[in-house]
Amino acid sequence: MSRIGRLPVTIPSGVQVEIDGRQVTVQGPKGTLQHTVADPIDVMREDGVRALHGLSRTLIANMVTGVTDGYRKTLEIVGVGYRVQARGSNLEFSLGFSHPVVITPPEGITFRVEAPTRFVVEGIDKQQVGEIAAQIRKLRKPDPYKGKGVRYQGEQIRRKVGKAGK
Repeated sequence: MSRIGRLPVTIPSGVQVEIDGRQVTVQGPKGTLQHTVADPIDVMREDGVRALHGLSRTLIANMVTGVTDGYRKTLEIVGVGYRVQARGSNLEFSLGFSHPVVITPPEGITFRVEAPTRFVVEGIDKQQVGEIAAQIRKLRKPDPYKGKGVRYQGEQIRRKVGKAGK
């Protein structure tokens, strides 16, 4: 049995957790999230929510954190002429292509541009925030030779040595 799965999920005030069979719904000040727990796992409400498996317990804990605090990923753009602009709720990237790349946020995700080379992806669903950030990073992955591209804030890029001249 998982040690993580045995840990209780603490529910702060202002958050409501409803368990209907296998469906867990978490409602908080920032929104509502739902998750269907896998078949062999039972979810019980005692002093908090207690799941018998580490994955389900962590997913429910992430839902509680999401509706109370939310999640954010900060990304940086490195490269001459590479930049990002806010166009309403969309992001418009100039990443060295012949055309600008426009990203439209899905429901529940917001973008915030802090500088021409730094922006933030925010939302209440940890999985969705990470997925959108990964899709944006995939537009121009960091180059191992020059380090140019879109990267997470604080991400270390392993640099390769280029050709040696004669």
